[in-house]
Amino acid sequence: MSKTNSGIAKEPLIHFTKRDDITGFKSVLWHGVGLLAGLIVCAVFIMLFTGLNPIEVYVKMFQGTFGGEVTRLKAIHHTAILLAISLAVTPAFKMKFWNIGAEGQVLIGALAAAYCMLQFGDTMEEPLLILTMFLTCMVAGMIWAMIPAIFKAIWNTNETLFTLMMNYVAITLVSYFIMVKDRSGRSDLGILNERTGYGYLPKLFGQDYLLNIAVVILITVLIFVYLKFSKQGYEIAVVGESQNTAKYIGINVKKVIIRTMAISGAICGIVGLMLVAGSPTPSLKEDIVGGMGFTAILVSWMAKFNPIIMVFVSALVVFLGDGGASATDALKIDSSVGEVLTAIIIFFIIGCEFFTRYKINFRKRQKGE
Repeated sequence: MSKTNSGIAKEPLIHFTKRDDITGFKSVLWHGVGLLAGLIVCAVFIMLFTGLNPIEVYVKMFQGTFGGEVTRLKAIHHTAILLAISLAVTPAFKMKFWNIGAEGQVLIGALAAAYCMLQFGDTMEEPLLILTMFLTCMVAGMIWAMIPAIFKAIWNTNETLFTLMMNYVAITLVSYFIMVKDRSGRSDLGILNERTGYGYLPKLFGQDYLLNIAVVILITVLIFVYLKFSKQGYEIAVVGESQNTAKYIGINVKKVIIRTMAISGAICGIVGLMLVAGSPTPSLKEDIVGGMGFTAILVSWMAKFNPIIMVFVSALVVFLGDGGASATDALKIDSSVGEVLTAIIIFFIIGCEFFTRYKINFRKRQKGE
């Protein structure tokens, strides 16, 4: 409230109120406006700093992502992997447990897959080996995620810092494993590719990556049903709203925290398996996750923890990233241009979140003002 010279209080000219009537259609519309605005600003940026035709750049981005059968399949697979990691962190985020350690949890799953391939590859039948890898990767991811969950549940530690630091521990473990198993001095465990036939995930309809994509589709459906219709999903939502309320109605908060992080870790472990054994050239390296554990945080938040919307958000992020890289390579311009374009578009989409949550109100001027 402000005061006039006469001392009478009056409302400010502009004030914001929280929206209560926002619909799914309006939310999509606002995000579409944000995407369009981002593309326009990107077009201006392209013309000013590269001198290229923005339409040509956008066409190259599309062709680089969906132009050919192999390229299109790789883009869909990249989307599936990002989506799976986003689904993994979503239950924890909905519970307001800020799991920043998906990168490390996936990496530990990948490490478990590589270990099983080297340790049991020539002693187990193929179906039994793949089953062993699947279970081992899930357990490894669960353990890695449950460690910070237990500390949070019992001693109320800071889960953000804890899960973040465990990423670096995972990187160190993978680096040490590579050094011990492959003494050639390479930065990746290339000997996995030399052990043809040991633990490779089977092709679906003769195509690489299709099995990975099918598994992620199944995970998406299961997580959607789990969060929306199950009793445990309801408990996650209640704990996220208020732990005191959850305790008052008889929910075991500590159990929910540990159980939810176990689920997140298990999914991350499966992703680690797909990255190693589901690739045409299996290998293990420190950066095999490629930062997708952190990108997944953005995807989950932008989708408002809705697994179905995450499908489209993941596809958009992959299109911007892979398409931008392909366009800059094809047009012989600096790769940082593609990164800037991606950042601009995501910035505008996130900025539109404000308009989906709040309404701008203008006070009508009165006579004498």
